[in-house]
Amino acid sequence: MGALGQQAAISILTHLLFIAITWWALQAVNFDPMIRKGKVVQARLLIILLTIAIGTTVGNFFLDYLNYSKQLPYLF
Repeated sequence: MGALGQQAAISILTHLLFIAITWWALQAVNFDPMIRKGKVVQARLLIILLTIAIGTTVGNFFLDYLNYSKQLPYLF
């Protein structure tokens, strides 16, 4: 049971870390020319959703890679 708790904590922290890194990286992109007048709220929501989508995808990749590397000893 302890291993499941540790894995859950690592997963949560990994996703939050990669979401934060993605948010930081997306701040370098100038979205202003693409935003229509009066649609600032929708644009901010889109950036937040894009951040979550990219951060979660990268986090899943990292966690999958970690799990696969733990399973390599069973190959031999």
